[in-house]
Amino acid sequence: MILNLSVNGQATEFSIDNLAIAGWAGRDQEGVQHHIDELAELGVQPPSTTPLFYRVDPQQLTQADKVQVLGEGSSGEAEVLLIADANRRLFVSLASDHTDRELESYSVAFSKQICVKPLAKEAWPLEEVAPHWDQLRLGSEIEEQGARVEYQNGTLAELLDIPTLLERLPKELRDNQGILPNTAMLCGTVPAIGGIRMSPSFSGSLTDPVLNRSIRLDYSLETLPVAV
Repeated sequence: MILNLSVNGQATEFSIDNLAIAGWAGRDQEGVQHHIDELAELGVQPPSTTPLFYRVDPQQLTQADKVQVLGEGSSGEAEVLLIADANRRLFVSLASDHTDRELESYSVAFSKQICVKPLAKEAWPLEEVAPHWDQLRLGSEIEEQGARVEYQNGTLAELLDIPTLLERLPKELRDNQGILPNTAMLCGTVPAIGGIRMSPSFSGSLTDPVLNRSIRLDYSLETLPVAV
């Protein structure tokens, strides 16, 4: 999978061979339990361990402004996307872990694989934000009754930091030098305000209050009928 992202105004190409989603990646165990409880209301079984890394086909990453989903039971979540380039240099961007919530009650892994993962068009070098990582803010909005409604709002202090996630990566995604080159990982999310629900459009943001900048992600859904 080839991604084209703007890094400090410079067009940069990334080749992605591996994609993982870090689930249940909250730093505060109370927050993790809150998210587990959110999904339990939808019939999702609790994880066997936390964090848990789900593998997904890199072809599921998309920078399209409109994505197709099957049925009306899916929703998005704003997440930091970590990218290791061919030289293992790390970058951060923004993605949505769009997930089929109906299928999730059967299998979280299957629900992750079936939906595309919309991705922003900009990235930052990790070293630029690492010193103030916990101050970065992750947020999103959804559309309800024609109005924009706040859906997520939290800082990355609520989530496991990058060094901790990298230490816990499964062996398939790392070697003795760390994360494998050309690997991308969604790094967890903050709770939904008012509960998880579908929307015809989704807007996410990753805001850096120290360097006064943000990465945005906007996409809409085309719902395909479920033929029986």
